Amino acid sequence: MTPTLAIAGRELRAYFTTPVATVFIVIFLVLQGALTFNLGGFFDRGQADLNAFFTFIPWVFLLLIPAITMRLWAEERRLGTIELLLTLPVTQAQAVIGKFLAAWLFCAIALALTFPFVIAVNILGRPDNGVIASGYLGCLLVAGAFLSIGAAMSALTRNQVIAFVLAVAVCFVFAVASNQVVNDFLSQNAPSVAAFTRRLAIIDRFTNFTRGIIALRDLIYFASFMVFFLFLNTVLVDQRKAD
Repeated sequence: MTPTLAIAGRELRAYFTTPVATVFIVIFLVLQGALTFNLGGFFDRGQADLNAFFTFIPWVFLLLIPAITMRLWAEERRLGTIELLLTLPVTQAQAVIGKFLAAWLFCAIALALTFPFVIAVNILGRPDNGVIASGYLGCLLVAGAFLSIGAAMSALTRNQVIAFVLAVAVCFVFAVASNQVVNDFLSQNAPSVAAFTRRLAIIDRFTNFTRGIIALRDLIYFASFMVFFLFLNTVLVDQRKAD
């Protein structure tokens, strides 16, 4: 565990020693604020809750999280430092998990900085803070799921732009899997595929958290999702480290 935490600390420091952290956090907060209060009609709804905030956050993550993950492995391979990293007394799995934990903690910090939204709804009314806490847990799990996808896509190529595009595309597939238009199309043309994709839909699982429902099956889903893509990440690093 110590090598994993050492790598996580190294990666987390790297975020804050470059403009990446500031740019990501500023864009994230501005986007969430604009979408929640303007497009989401926060004040027009007349309700003290964060439903508008939670509605948009998966889509903001869909665009921003690949920007974090695109450099995780692609940059290591481009600079040739991946060989140096993997010659250290760490396993490939420890390196993969360490990088993932750093990115996940970074997202958790960005989420924590949205605390003014929580304060605002508590000033304006009496929201169910248990539901809000559940929603934030869901946000963190969605971030973890998208991060695991992005990390795997970054290990697939040495080009950061390609890694970004691939991550957005794969995350988008899992995000729209529960969309009614997509489901209607698949139900008419491939019913078995429609049932399968619905089970993999991230947004449906996330919606349960925003309603205050923390179900064991949803926790298992997100845990399994992240484990699968982190395993894929490890396999890809092993296969492409010499490229």
